[in-house]
This record gives sequence, C-alpha cells and structure tokens, in this order.
Amino acid sequence: MKLVVEISLYPLQNEYIPVIQGFIDRLNTYDQLSTQTSATSTIVMGENTELMNILNTEMQRTYEQVGQAIFVCKFLNGENMGSGR
Repeated sequence: MKLVVEISLYPLQNEYIPVIQGFIDRLNTYDQLSTQTSATSTIVMGENTELMNILNTEMQRTYEQVGQAIFVCKFLNGENMGSGR
C-alpha cells in the first residue's frame, strides 16, 4: 500500500533550523521515498512498511540528537489519490 505522510517537526531547542534541515536531508537520501518540502511541512510518499520503518529510524535519530522534539504527522492512504474516493 502506498502511504502519504505530512510531517512538521518542532525541535524543543533554540537552534531548531539545523535540526529540521537535517531531518529533511536524511529523508531525501532514501531513493524509495518521494518528498516535497514547503515552509511548514514535508510530504513524504512511499510504500507503507518501508516508509514507516524509515520514519521510525529518523525520528529516533532526531530524538537522540536533540532530546525533545514534537512531530506532527498526518497519514493518508496514497492508493486512491486522485480517484475521488
């Protein structure tokens, strides 16, 4: 199943931009994902299991890096995108 996730990251530290950029840059290293970044969120698309495993890895890496951060995520079934269902 295809999955689409919209993610906003809020690191709880003063120097937050490098943390956010690092997270986005790491997501962009995975060939099996497609990403689109805007000013407030990043949309990531891929196969459900693969994408969830990658998010688990990269979210954990962010927590290890900064200690505390908030991830706001919206999940959408990408199988029926554009079909009107």
